[in-house]
Amino acid sequence: MDSAKLQKLRERFGEAGVFDIDDPVLKAAAQRIATPDGRRTLPYAGVSTFFGLPLRDCCEGLDIAVVGVPMDLGVSNRSGARLGPRAIRGVERIGPFHHRYRDVPAAHCRVADIGDVPFRSRYSLAQSIEDIETFYRGLVDRDIRPLSAGGDHSITYPILKAVGERCPVGMVHIDAHCDTGGIYDDTKFHHGGPFRYAVLDGVLDPERTIQIGIRGGSNLIWEFSNASGMTVLNIEDFTALGVEAVAHKAREVVGEGPVYLSIDVDGFDPAFAPGTGTPEVGGITPREGLELLWRLRGLDIVGADVVEVAPQYDPTTNTAQLGAQLLFEELALMTLGRTRRFGVGAPP
Repeated sequence: MDSAKLQKLRERFGEAGVFDIDDPVLKAAAQRIATPDGRRTLPYAGVSTFFGLPLRDCCEGLDIAVVGVPMDLGVSNRSGARLGPRAIRGVERIGPFHHRYRDVPAAHCRVADIGDVPFRSRYSLAQSIEDIETFYRGLVDRDIRPLSAGGDHSITYPILKAVGERCPVGMVHIDAHCDTGGIYDDTKFHHGGPFRYAVLDGVLDPERTIQIGIRGGSNLIWEFSNASGMTVLNIEDFTALGVEAVAHKAREVVGEGPVYLSIDVDGFDPAFAPGTGTPEVGGITPREGLELLWRLRGLDIVGADVVEVAPQYDPTTNTAQLGAQLLFEELALMTLGRTRRFGVGAPP
């Protein structure tokens, strides 16, 4: 090794701290992360919150509220997604720095973990749906954009009723299932039908909705998706087109208007996300999913969620890790992704 070069490296880095950085962009990001004494908060200490965000019991003054929705009364197979928010909060070392944006998403907005939706009953699905809608209307009325961790996918119906009340939203939906089914075992509200009723209630625009990664035996009950004008990409379509083309198609479908982003972790192959209630073999990989989200930057995302993390089927915590990372990517899209332009292939 060149001795002169080695000496310079020793002089520059031998006694340097972890945040002694020359790159001005990275130095600014480091300063946002560092504690007042120049250290970094211990990721494994203190009260767990989403991405280590501050915990607030009041949402006043926020731009984005991160919310847990611990409810899984709408599941049709394995229960347990009520524990999803707790599992995702418990994941360490997600953010706060995003390496592709080269910045800290939470530094560019007023964002906090505001806890969980309060439920009146642990038994009543219909009552829980009402509680969710009421809670999210309180956020929307304050012009606060919600970022949510479920919970089963039925929670997205009342969220959409609040978010789409003023203007119907488009949607990018990653899932193994279309979730546009009808009444099931005498129950109208369940995790297999939130988007049917969101369309019928006039809060979700089917012509501006794309569903990605669809597969499995339940395909026989998703006729509403096609009949209403949704764009459905089965997993075979996803594989044939590739991530870049799928992202382009998604941008084409949702256009310039407000968009909701909903991610069910069963859209991912159970090799990577076993901790979910209705796994379907043959899904997308985490790398493909993260790349797809990166290519959606620039969309006007007015709300987003990650649902169906069920930690008791997740012995390695892979699913909770994926859920937390996806939620962080959604936060980045709602902040940095809306204002930045990056390199080749960036949004126009």
